[in-house]
Amino acid sequence: MSHRLLPKSGFLWNVSRTSRRGRPTLRTVTTKYYTHFVTHSDRSHSTSSGSEWSGVVELRQPLTQTRASRELRALLAQSFDLDSDDIRILHWARLH
Repeated sequence: MSHRLLPKSGFLWNVSRTSRRGRPTLRTVTTKYYTHFVTHSDRSHSTSSGSEWSGVVELRQPLTQTRASRELRALLAQSFDLDSDDIRILHWARLH
């Protein structure tokens, strides 16, 4: 099952790159990652109660190599209003 990730925080976003006046704006280039993960709540860790997600995540800054999985879990959890322990990343890769 694949769903579109909708942001709740400033870390994950889908904003337009054009200002309201029609002039281009200068913004940092985003770093894109493909991610495939499952979510579950603390109430039940059974696979039947979890949801599987995949899609492209845009971040304002690249993940650090040493803590990438932990950082990605924390950002996804914040976006989904969950604890990072409720996110299990199955696969992620930086897109070029």
